[in-house]
Amino acid sequence: MNKKRLAIVLILIALVAAAVYFYFRKPQSADLTVSGNVDIRQVNMSFRVAGRLKSLKVDEGAQVLAGDVLGELDNQPYEIALADAKANHAALGAHHSLYKKGYRKEDIQQAKATLTARLAAQLNASQLLQRQKQLSGSGAASQRLLDEAQSAYDQSTSQVEAASQQYKELSSGYRKEEIAEVEANYQRAQAQLDNASLQLADTVLTAPSAGIILTRAVEPGTMLSAGSTVLTLSLTDPVWVRAYVDEPDLGKVAPGTKVSVYTDARKEPYPGTVGFVSPTSEFTPKNVETTDLRTALVYRLRIVIDRPDSQLRQGMPVTVRIATVH
Repeated sequence: MNKKRLAIVLILIALVAAAVYFYFRKPQSADLTVSGNVDIRQVNMSFRVAGRLKSLKVDEGAQVLAGDVLGELDNQPYEIALADAKANHAALGAHHSLYKKGYRKEDIQQAKATLTARLAAQLNASQLLQRQKQLSGSGAASQRLLDEAQSAYDQSTSQVEAASQQYKELSSGYRKEEIAEVEANYQRAQAQLDNASLQLADTVLTAPSAGIILTRAVEPGTMLSAGSTVLTLSLTDPVWVRAYVDEPDLGKVAPGTKVSVYTDARKEPYPGTVGFVSPTSEFTPKNVETTDLRTALVYRLRIVIDRPDSQLRQGMPVTVRIATVH
């Protein structure tokens, strides 16, 4: 009996050893299964400027495309501001052009002619003064006439200096400081015009991307401040899944890995791709069922659904299966 038992034990040991040998020699496929939730990005849309809400063209549940007009503010105040900015820009533009071109040739020629006339008058006054001095020396002229001649000469000299200064100024053109000031004012007017145009454009609210309207927070007639939420948009692309993998399985997952995502509402899986693996560990989120897993360290995955549809909803629980080879 002992020999028979010994033989049976040896046979069993041999069978186990053979099974282990063939098990490890032959590659086997296994699926890594992790749980996650659908993570759809949302956008709180608002006007960049304040004003009275004129209209909303969409309601909750509406599907929109990128660039679709969703709502408008009363734009009359901004149209008035734009008209004022245009007028100011035109006035300063003309002033800027005048300073760039310099003084007109006609003004310079007139200043030159005035200077020539003043010089001639000064010459006449000088000659008259010299004659009066000669006559005064011989006693033939009174002191009063001499004083008048001197006064006329002094006045003509002052007029020559003024005419000469004006002619020099017109010939030299505007000073660099004056041109720089005009240039700065013109650029400021251009910036004000651009800002007024931008604010008028901002009275129209457009969809930044394709999606579904989740909430409609206000109604037409509401006075809104800049940045007040008007609509909440759920983006239809991209749709992500947030999942977590244990540290021992971390080597089985890498960016670019193809996965299958299962939901309770659909039999066929959604194809997906691992787009991100967190470089740092974190505690398992509290919504995981078991107490043991709540204290385990895991790594977060972000999986991009390749062909999402409307059945995927924000926060929906999903199961992710990753085919691995050992």
